[in-house]
Amino acid sequence: MVEPIIDHITVTVKDLKVAEPFYDKFLSVLGFNLKHKHKGTVAAHEFDVVEYGHSRLLFAIVSPRSVFKEETIHRRKPGSLHHLAFKANSREEVDNLYLKIKETGANIVDEPKFYPQHGESYYALFFKDLEGIKYEIVYEEGRVI
Repeated sequence: MVEPIIDHITVTVKDLKVAEPFYDKFLSVLGFNLKHKHKGTVAAHEFDVVEYGHSRLLFAIVSPRSVFKEETIHRRKPGSLHHLAFKANSREEVDNLYLKIKETGANIVDEPKFYPQHGESYYALFFKDLEGIKYEIVYEEGRVI
């Protein structure tokens, strides 16, 4: 039976050279080891890629196709990623990751706090990368997974 486990995530960024140093720092904070980082080009699909390997998830950033180079990123456009949330193991871990993520140059949207509109014990941090892609670190006590 198939389980709803994500194998890999690929995010298109406007400028790979600008985004790469940010993702090096950000993904290191999440436990990715840069010795498992690989770069390449996929000519058939017209993109360059930087892949970050982890035993639980492959995360990649790719360059846009040339026809989309001037497009702006907006999470509310059809077909766009609204935001991506990473699970923490405790509120303390959310708080510690907040301090580390601040050091990456991320734009902090909302500091760690409770969000009762999402659940009684929903504790999260929201931030954006250098290009405006929104991420979340969340802990929810008692959540069945």
